[in-house]
Amino acid sequence: MKAYKYLATFTYHHEYFVLKLQLEVDGIEHYFQNETLIGLLPLSSFAIGGIRLMVHPSHVSKAKQILDSLNDKSSNLRIV
Repeated sequence: MKAYKYLATFTYHHEYFVLKLQLEVDGIEHYFQNETLIGLLPLSSFAIGGIRLMVHPSHVSKAKQILDSLNDKSSNLRIV
């Protein structure tokens, strides 16, 4: 898992739910670091630096496109 590249940080689960679904639909290899710990102890997110999106190097460009499209202000599925 060390080869995976960091792309984004989120504080809580609800902030990336749509992104997670889109990554899975497109078959992009990824994982969210600290996801389980913050799910159990939500206030620990600030202490450990949030939930980090980690993407396989071969899928970084496609994942960035998806992330950018969801951050577009005109998108109905905009990330919080």
